[in-house]
Amino acid sequence: AEIERRLDIMIEQVIQNKKGSVLIIDELGDFMDGWNGETVRKGHDLPQNMDNEKAFDVGLAFKVKLVDALAVHYKKIICNNICNDNHAGSFGYVVNSAFKSNIEKRYQHVKINNIRRIIDNYLNGKHCFILMHGKDGNNLKFGFKPVLDTKQIKKIDNYIKQHNLYSYIIEFSKGDSHQKILDDSTSDSFGYYNYGAFSPSSEWVQTNFKKGSSFFEFFNYKEDGQKLHTPYKFKWNNGRAEKTINYIK
Repeated sequence: AEIERRLDIMIEQVIQNKKGSVLIIDELGDFMDGWNGETVRKGHDLPQNMDNEKAFDVGLAFKVKLVDALAVHYKKIICNNICNDNHAGSFGYVVNSAFKSNIEKRYQHVKINNIRRIIDNYLNGKHCFILMHGKDGNNLKFGFKPVLDTKQIKKIDNYIKQHNLYSYIIEFSKGDSHQKILDDSTSDSFGYYNYGAFSPSSEWVQTNFKKGSSFFEFFNYKEDGQKLHTPYKFKWNNGRAEKTINYIK
């Protein structure tokens, strides 16, 4: 299946680009596409090629295989899973809860954090990462935009101030919009990183709009605050994902 090929590519890329002993995996929500083919708020049908049971099996197997393949390569692995979003909702939490129970019993050096708050953060050396999906299951109908506006800058600044985070190098990480825009310029206080989707577009999206692009991003963070970014963009070719060439410009 396409999702399995993409998982194998991601595992290979992580191993090839590994430079440290600690791996942090941030999953920014909408891991599952919706219970009974609907979003969390209902009334929005999502054409799907799997029923709930099959989707659960595939989703859990994906996460377990990812950690199984990488556990031997790292002294510590932390998985942060956003479980408050507009597609996966409780379904995403159930999959991640099963994932946590399975993995933490088998690996002493792997920690799974299933985040039910709309927004959360963690610290890593000089860096602070603020995580959210972009929309939640109840209130944020339109969510955080791919390009920040003044109102949303103020909301993020208020969060940073409330949690006393201004002394860190801050990245606000979000998904939702399926647009990859890594913005280090709009705010002087934080970087605003929209991450693209990992999965390919659904048949409905491809038919009504376009195939779209999908990615994953790999970073090596240094003690002095600098980082090395290794992006990966999936390319379609007769249904198969192929590697692309990276340029430095």
